[in-house]
Amino acid sequence: MKTFLILGSGTGGTMAANKMVKALDLNEWRILVVDREESHYYQPGFLYLPFDLHSSTEIVKPKRNFLPPQAEVIFSEAERIEPDKNRVRLSNQKIINYDYLVLATGSYIRPEETPGMLDGGWMENIFDYYTLEGASALGRFLKTWKGGRLVLNIAEMPIKCPVAPLEFLFLADCFFHKRGIRERVEIVFATPQSGAFNRSHTADILGGMLDEKGIQLEPDFTLMEVDATRRAIRSYDDREIAYDLLVTIPTNMGAEVIRNSGMGDALGFVPADKHTLQAKKWENVWIIGDAGSIPAPKSGSVAHFMLEIVIENILHHMKGEELNSRFDGHNNCVIDSGFDKGIMIDFNYDVEPLPGKFPLPVIGPFSLLRETYMNNWGKKMFPWIYWHILLKGGKVPTMTSHLSMIGKRTA
Repeated sequence: MKTFLILGSGTGGTMAANKMVKALDLNEWRILVVDREESHYYQPGFLYLPFDLHSSTEIVKPKRNFLPPQAEVIFSEAERIEPDKNRVRLSNQKIINYDYLVLATGSYIRPEETPGMLDGGWMENIFDYYTLEGASALGRFLKTWKGGRLVLNIAEMPIKCPVAPLEFLFLADCFFHKRGIRERVEIVFATPQSGAFNRSHTADILGGMLDEKGIQLEPDFTLMEVDATRRAIRSYDDREIAYDLLVTIPTNMGAEVIRNSGMGDALGFVPADKHTLQAKKWENVWIIGDAGSIPAPKSGSVAHFMLEIVIENILHHMKGEELNSRFDGHNNCVIDSGFDKGIMIDFNYDVEPLPGKFPLPVIGPFSLLRETYMNNWGKKMFPWIYWHILLKGGKVPTMTSHLSMIGKRTA
């Protein structure tokens, strides 16, 4: 019997497993999922924990509830992949031989990569919100914080969900207003990018919103070190920003097993063809979600848009056919701007976010590059869609793999 192995059962791995049990003859194929974690995290929900807008019970559920019963699941650490031998070694010394491998190993924050970040103040007045522990601890801190200078810093790109830092800033502004202490809080956004976002026109719009909300933008700030004693961060060009509260997005890196196996780039992400999603060095290895080094944002929506493409190309490859399904880098998201409003953006490798209506022209009901209540309503509905449809490999008619120009204004 042949083995179809999926490493990782987050968003991408779970969706891939649910698709493949329907696509393969289970009399010929064994579908095996390996993951070290038994809990599935709805990671966009971490952003809301510090502001008491979600509870941990809403965003953490057992993975077995979403993985198909036809797949064999092993909860164990994958210690090393040996792609030239088509096998994976687990931490319990078990060896799994595979015929096809899908890497859904994700990305993780590495605060230890920045000098000083863990030396003092970590989880005291230095927090992340990319982990359940960090977001929960930050929430406890904010409940009693009296004010001061809050600095949000991105250590380096790429990061998981590039719009999340902006959402944090907008939600923090709203939170402090509602607590009645906004005038006592100075908010600074220090980013290695040259603007608020990495797409120029969108960066102008979002940068304007930062100005309107009184949030200071410090662009081209590449973090060199954290001086926890002096409560300051320092860039490589010797700029220094003092903080009372530092909320950091540390360096994001690929899974340790990728780095241990020598399969990744300098950050531990697997080089892959950005259109076919096939690993560049091994033709029976594929990526989905954050595991690859392709130039698409690392986000759940991108993993969803990758799904049909990677499954189709794997099936083509199994039949000896040309890999003619092409991923265009499609990404779609709503940026929560606080006060029950949001901004929707929809773009791909080649097309910048454009104004207009989504998914239908004129009718919408969602607006692109405009702040509306309806956009935020759509975002609030998304967790239900995620848990009940997307994770199970289902389709949402408006969420197509390829970017649609319907409803967008190009002039």
